[in-house]
Amino acid sequence: MSELQSFITQGVFAFILTFVRVGTALMIMPGLGDSLVPQQVRLYIALGFAFVLFPVTSAYMPTPVPSSFLLFLLIGFEFVTGVFIGTIARILTAAIDIAGMIMSMMLGLGNAQLFNPLMASQGSLIGAFLSISGVTLLFVTNMHHLLLMGIFESYEAFPVGQLPEAQSMGEMIAKVVSSAFRIGIQMSIPLIVIGTVMYIGMGVLARIMPQIQVFMLALPLQILLGLMTLGVTAAAAMMFWLQEFENGIVFFLRQSY
Repeated sequence: MSELQSFITQGVFAFILTFVRVGTALMIMPGLGDSLVPQQVRLYIALGFAFVLFPVTSAYMPTPVPSSFLLFLLIGFEFVTGVFIGTIARILTAAIDIAGMIMSMMLGLGNAQLFNPLMASQGSLIGAFLSISGVTLLFVTNMHHLLLMGIFESYEAFPVGQLPEAQSMGEMIAKVVSSAFRIGIQMSIPLIVIGTVMYIGMGVLARIMPQIQVFMLALPLQILLGLMTLGVTAAAAMMFWLQEFENGIVFFLRQSY
């Protein structure tokens, strides 16, 4: 009877800590953690994933079950770890929004704002389109399995009861943010080139013929050329982001060990 009670107590303890880390990470991660996904759905997914995972993660749990104060402390540690993991994935996904904002500025559509479900805020028109496309690609290519596997692998990188160092967390987030900006700029290079050439041409034309309303004439052409360039390069840009996203998640897991 005592063994059964100990087994149940240890199982509930493992489930609670697993649910805290898994649930926190899933609430922030792209796709499942987006604002358009109902909170009840996210909660059910987190509960289901934690229920499946806790028999395996119970081997990483401290024994015996600690006291109430230490239990709440462990829950706080797991919450911080889940936030850290989810934030890394969210920042890598934000590279799409950065690319979309740059592309919109180069097309002359920087002021065309609408709700971006990926960022849960107002964003550029092209950024919203690319964000929805990126999340779709994550599920189509089963890349969300890598995110879920990353949560499981985090028990090796961040053992239960050990809070990641603040300096290491800051350095990792700084690296991921710089990578997100680099990826966003690389994705929008074709439109940067087209936009720069258009602006140079408009400046030269305005100097040669000041009486012509250059921006009134050139803006439709700029938007047309930009949309044509986007239509040709969008697939390659999204595949490039998908590969960089995978490399970023793998790099994060390797650096965490």
